[in-house]
Amino acid sequence: MNETPTKLGLIAGNGRFPFLLLEAARARGLHVVVAAIKEETDPEIDAIAANDSAVRVHWLSLGELSKLIETFQAAGVKQAVMAGQVKHKQIFSSIRPDWRLAKLLMNLRTRNTDMLLGAVAKVLGDEGIELISSTTYLEPLLAKPGILTARAPDENELKDIAYGRTVAAGIAAFDLGQTVVIASQACVAVEAMEGTDATIERAGKLFASLEGEASTLARRLTVVKVAKPKQDMRFDVPVIGVATIETMHRAGATCLALEANRTLIFDREGVVKAADAAGIAIQAG
Repeated sequence: MNETPTKLGLIAGNGRFPFLLLEAARARGLHVVVAAIKEETDPEIDAIAANDSAVRVHWLSLGELSKLIETFQAAGVKQAVMAGQVKHKQIFSSIRPDWRLAKLLMNLRTRNTDMLLGAVAKVLGDEGIELISSTTYLEPLLAKPGILTARAPDENELKDIAYGRTVAAGIAAFDLGQTVVIASQACVAVEAMEGTDATIERAGKLFASLEGEASTLARRLTVVKVAKPKQDMRFDVPVIGVATIETMHRAGATCLALEANRTLIFDREGVVKAADAAGIAIQAG
């Protein structure tokens, strides 16, 4: 009699993260039960399931916590992973919570992402489903210390990085966001619910509005992205990709600083190629 194949539950948000994790899990021979979020997950995931009998996709809305648990329990899932962004504003504005999630929300001390997802993780654990680190199968994608690009940060950018890391660590400690945008050691933008790309775009628009005006700020932006001081690697892990570099280029940003060993880089080759073409320096430290 054959042993039952090992199964992994995948709670899929938006972007390429769920697809990369699905690919890595399948390479390990795991059967994957995907809980695809209607408001976030790319429908392309259905095509993968159609061509792989070891992948099953179940669609549910963001607020259906009970359905998520029932789906995983029915499939015999004992471990699950969250992969892909769920927009912060979606979590607190667009969902219609079922009774279980409504009860959870009512009992939260503060309505930040860590508090909510930590509570969801506890509920899953109480139901026999262990939520594991989202980097478990993607360790090679974590940024390693050093300069990733042909160009290293210049002296002024290094000053912006040092200041930006201090500011970013402060806001991350309060779970406000993980990204800040700096110019001439002044904080131009701080990430909140809108996400990294929107923060960079906002900084770019602010600088564009200063065109033609006298300003003591250099017309170059440095983007600093960090993990939280007590980052829970099960969710909300810092991520960058080619789209991040493209957004930076449009905004007039020339430097990107990442936290080494705690930031995932999707399509590293594409990221470095795009950054080199735009003259953007990337440092992980």
